[in-house]
Amino acid sequence: MNKYITLILCLSFLGFINAQEQKSQSFLKKNKTIDSLLQISYEREIFNGNVLITRNDSLVYQKSFGYTDGSGQTKLKENSIFNIGSIGKEFNAVSIVMLIEKGKLQFDDKLSQFDLDLPAWSEKVTIKHLLNYVSGIPQIDYDNVKNEKNILEDLQLLPGLLFEPGTKYNYNNNSIFLQKRIIENVTKKSYQEFVTENIIIPLKMKNVVFDPNLYYPNKTRCFDVDKISCDEFSSSKDRLWISINDLNKWITALHNNKLISRASLELLLKNQYFKNKESSLGISQNAFSLHLHGGQSWQFEAAFMSELKNDLNIILMSNNKSKGFEIIQSMHKIMKGKSFNLPKKSIYRQIRNKCLENIDLGIQYYYDLKKDNLDIYDFANPNELNGLGYDLLAEKKIIESIKIFKLAVSEFPENANVYNSLAEVYNTNKQYELALLNYKKSLELNPKNTNAEEMINEILKK
Repeated sequence: MNKYITLILCLSFLGFINAQEQKSQSFLKKNKTIDSLLQISYEREIFNGNVLITRNDSLVYQKSFGYTDGSGQTKLKENSIFNIGSIGKEFNAVSIVMLIEKGKLQFDDKLSQFDLDLPAWSEKVTIKHLLNYVSGIPQIDYDNVKNEKNILEDLQLLPGLLFEPGTKYNYNNNSIFLQKRIIENVTKKSYQEFVTENIIIPLKMKNVVFDPNLYYPNKTRCFDVDKISCDEFSSSKDRLWISINDLNKWITALHNNKLISRASLELLLKNQYFKNKESSLGISQNAFSLHLHGGQSWQFEAAFMSELKNDLNIILMSNNKSKGFEIIQSMHKIMKGKSFNLPKKSIYRQIRNKCLENIDLGIQYYYDLKKDNLDIYDFANPNELNGLGYDLLAEKKIIESIKIFKLAVSEFPENANVYNSLAEVYNTNKQYELALLNYKKSLELNPKNTNAEEMINEILKK
């Protein structure tokens, strides 16, 4: 009898060992595939940055590709710090909820309670509105403000809201600015002091800093397609720079309820007003099993995909914005054993400078590249031209923007979004008949486009 038991135990042990070897081989294969994906992306000049994958707080994959700036002199390291754009806004949202859980704030507290000398509309706006970007407060007037004093002064002079709080979604940085001022008002500490004492030190983050100067240790500089470093001027402070390992600490702590409760986390992961809009923490899917968030600032780009149930974190940081979001999606598919696409070079980034110099030559360059380099550049993604159109609009090149959106419509005649974009820029240029025509086309292609429907009604009232 003992012999049979011994035999069964041996066979079970061998089966366990075999299963572990297969699992190990599977991870090794996935790692090699991810490494190849990133190497090709780097060689195609669509990724320069750091990548980290962990599961159950154990390292699965980590590597740096490229350099700390456009000069190509200093290689990136795992402790290099990057600006993470909108991902950094998670820190103020979580800080607010930490104070709510301590009984020092409530979601329904009104903006008027916090001694900011704001007009009567502040009686309508609550913390909950700010966290979900539904306050009706407009975007910061970046054309005129130079610092945070100006931002507050603009808000103090704001005659009214864009809409009744809670009725529309409007992602804007004034909401972030006000969240930080609320934290300071309640704690009697600067926002940076509160985050340092309650998050950075407890989580033992080693490479994280607010607003570092150009010569701060391990700091990266972002650069454009021509390897020219960005002008990193900002009218607002408290911009967070962090290493990829420390961002992983943040995500892991957040998902394991080290900072706020599970109930509060689920509340923040979901926009409380609009089902399909971003929350303070980005996007959550599949009943909070998958958490996604991305951020862009200047030419910095950061993103993560995290499976809460499997404790899987996939994080990417780049100082040369290009295809980060597509690359991280491909990495996630590889980790799940699914087929994936190899990202192509950005046609938007390739033709941008020529379009800024001469829009007609830029568009001709687009057609030339499409004729000879279809397999290298991304011509199948309407967001490439759409992004360029809005980029030109931000540069106040409205005629050039119209021409790019018209190109997008001709290239993607069945895409509702590009018609909506063309309509928007026509409306901005007060070409209302053309705006109306394109909003109607967008609505025809996508009957659920409530924005187009609203804009049609607004234009018809003029």
